[in-house]
Amino acid sequence: MLLIPALQTKNTPIDEVATLLNANKVPVIDIAQVNWKDYLYQPKVSCRIAHNGNNIFLHYEVEEEDVQAVCNTDNGKIWEDSCVEFFLSFADDDFYYNIECNCIGKILMATGSDRHNRTPLPVETLQDIQRFSTLGDSVVSGRKGRWALSLIIPRTVFIRNRLSSFCGLRARGNFYKCGDKLRTPHFLSWCPIASVQPDFHLPAFFGKIQFE
Repeated sequence: MLLIPALQTKNTPIDEVATLLNANKVPVIDIAQVNWKDYLYQPKVSCRIAHNGNNIFLHYEVEEEDVQAVCNTDNGKIWEDSCVEFFLSFADDDFYYNIECNCIGKILMATGSDRHNRTPLPVETLQDIQRFSTLGDSVVSGRKGRWALSLIIPRTVFIRNRLSSFCGLRARGNFYKCGDKLRTPHFLSWCPIASVQPDFHLPAFFGKIQFE
């Protein structure tokens, strides 16, 4: 089970999320599971996650051979770029949220019961998610190396749950790294996935999560 620690912070600037997580010694989560033999490339990917009751603080560190972000609008084809993802379902809900973000901070977020039944969140709602990328927010291509991404995700964007606080919540989820249209496509996860083809939309393989 993953424990998401509660931090005593209120107004952390988005560009100081990594510093906040470091200062509180929030554990590193490796996104390193290679699930499919046709996609063996394994960039170095990790994340750290915490909350303060009202917001989730999520920070990714990535090192890869092909860094690309063609999509420059929210709710676009984020997964085709250098992309990190967090899927989350609260308690015993039969639906989950997918939060996908490319390396320049463009976000796709939707909710539903499976990959074929997704309802994108309004772009206006996504604007409430703060983002900070070390690559900036303009299109990039033909690069390689390290990049980092921080997100502050307010409880209000989980629009089907009307959460009063993250504190004490049980959940299930998984963390991912992908890049469907990169020179070397890859599909990494935190929890292993037992499927024939790459598929992140399988809640049966989500790991247990507990918000402190």
